[in-house]
Amino acid sequence: MDWFPLYNSIRIAAISTVIIFFLGIFSAYYIAKAPRLIKGVLDVFLTLPLVLPPTVVGYLLLRVLGPKRIIGAWALELFGLKLTMTWWSAIFATTVVIFPLMYRTARGAFESFDETLAYSAQSLGLSNTYIFWRIRMPYCKQGILAGTVLAFARALGEYGATSMICGYTPGRTATISTTVYQLWRTNDDGAAFRWVLVNLAISFVVLLAVNMLEKKNSSKKKGGI
Repeated sequence: MDWFPLYNSIRIAAISTVIIFFLGIFSAYYIAKAPRLIKGVLDVFLTLPLVLPPTVVGYLLLRVLGPKRIIGAWALELFGLKLTMTWWSAIFATTVVIFPLMYRTARGAFESFDETLAYSAQSLGLSNTYIFWRIRMPYCKQGILAGTVLAFARALGEYGATSMICGYTPGRTATISTTVYQLWRTNDDGAAFRWVLVNLAISFVVLLAVNMLEKKNSSKKKGGI
């Protein structure tokens, strides 16, 4: 059994999760402080990939990153980089698709933060940077970690946008999801089912981790009451 699809899926999911971890946290933090109108517009725009079909997301990415499109043509001409049909092209797709999960989760965690803790820290002369990393983040870490794990699981199983922007090439761009489809399409049900079991096992572990984090967060809040 060729394990490349698993390895490729994990590295794509891991890289995109690291990217959206920081982007999601800082977007949620600063947008929460924006005026209501601006916050509403940005919130809709950043959450849009969550409700759009993945194939639509993939199509829009191709319109931007394709070799004859704005960014794609620029990268190809200036750096000789083709932004589509490579294994790392899938990172663009998964990052866009999973960003709303991290953003919404981080925003919910920050909204549950007791601002009196920040005001008390400011009265002691502590900087906003110190308050963010040493007070706000530890307080919200369970919710943020749950969002991170959930985003990683979503990236691991992404198919629609990924298949459009990086295609399927065995040993080069294949992921678990695209491999299952290709094996099913070629009537290799046995191999397809084995990959389905692998995906189910990973999803079960990830969801179990999310439930444990949520229960821990719930117990922590009850203990603080």
